[in-house]
Amino acid sequence: MLAITVFIGLLVWLLAPVLMPFAIAAMLAYLGDPLANRLERLGLGRTLAVSIVFVVLVLLIAAALLLLVPLIARQIENLVQNFPRYVEWARDTALPWLQTKLHLDPGTFDTDRLVAQFKEHLGSIGSVIGSISRSGFGVMMWLTNLVLIPVVWFYLLRDWDSLVAWIDRILPRSVEPTVAHLARESDAVLGAFVRGQLLVMLALAIYYGVALTLIGISVGPLIGMVAGLLSFVPYLGFITGFAAAIIASLVLHGDWPHLLMVVGVFVVGQLLEGYVLVPRLVGEKIGLHPVAVIFAVLAGGYLFGFLGVLLALPAASVIVVLLRYLAQRYRLSELYTEEGEPDTVIAEVDVKVGQDANGELQADAKVAKVDEPHKP
Repeated sequence: MLAITVFIGLLVWLLAPVLMPFAIAAMLAYLGDPLANRLERLGLGRTLAVSIVFVVLVLLIAAALLLLVPLIARQIENLVQNFPRYVEWARDTALPWLQTKLHLDPGTFDTDRLVAQFKEHLGSIGSVIGSISRSGFGVMMWLTNLVLIPVVWFYLLRDWDSLVAWIDRILPRSVEPTVAHLARESDAVLGAFVRGQLLVMLALAIYYGVALTLIGISVGPLIGMVAGLLSFVPYLGFITGFAAAIIASLVLHGDWPHLLMVVGVFVVGQLLEGYVLVPRLVGEKIGLHPVAVIFAVLAGGYLFGFLGVLLALPAASVIVVLLRYLAQRYRLSELYTEEGEPDTVIAEVDVKVGQDANGELQADAKVAKVDEPHKP
């Protein structure tokens, strides 16, 4: 089993660029399988149920793209138009305050140099994107993935139950009950993450975007999308969105009422996330520490690129299930339950022998050192 796991990991690492559309299609199929199963229980055939779910999800994704792409474009255009105001605020207000409070050299924050470096990096990124877009191979890969993902998604969704049953049949009978138990736990954890966490991210993005727009932050939808997207790491979305909203409020308005409204928006958002959305949609099934979440995303991105980032948290949640199982097996093993023998008592005795007043022998024993027995 260890050899098979190592082999699969090596294969994924080597084929990471090719596996991208298949991984996205598998995640979409996993999301749609419960809906298809519900339609099947209502009496529909598998192919018809899958077709209905597939068409509905495709229309929802297309509508979301048609809504989000122009919105993101307008928000980026708004950010670019207001960028000189942000630079002016940083140069005249924020950086002098930091230099005064931290007693830094006035040349530490050279805004002209920072802006020049930003434009240089922005230009290099634009040139890379432009070269990729002009590359015939890059365009062909994008078109191939655009066509391949829906096709693979449909067939995986249609044959999902058959694939699960086939995997169950080829397992050795000696390990099948254990693997089935771990698979059910992993499915519960993945369902909580993939379905629940995506709904939490969507709800927070909508809430922050609408609330910030209503209080007069023109880049509120962009901040809301970033905060919602980063909310899969506990507190990261809140901290990033709150800092960006505070800066935008200071630059665009610069008064206390708007600052207090921004604070109120994010306090309500944090309460909404912690007491309503996460308990109802995600629950406590994942159990990933925030540090483990950050490490999983960075490690997945380093090892497998964007595919690793995409699959990092689902893989980490399954690994948590396996580690819990190994911990339970360890606590039931003789290595953990067998009690050790107590250490032998070692004493150094100083004995003095002499005669008493009647001429009889007398021994005087004095304990010099005693080692207490070790109690595990």
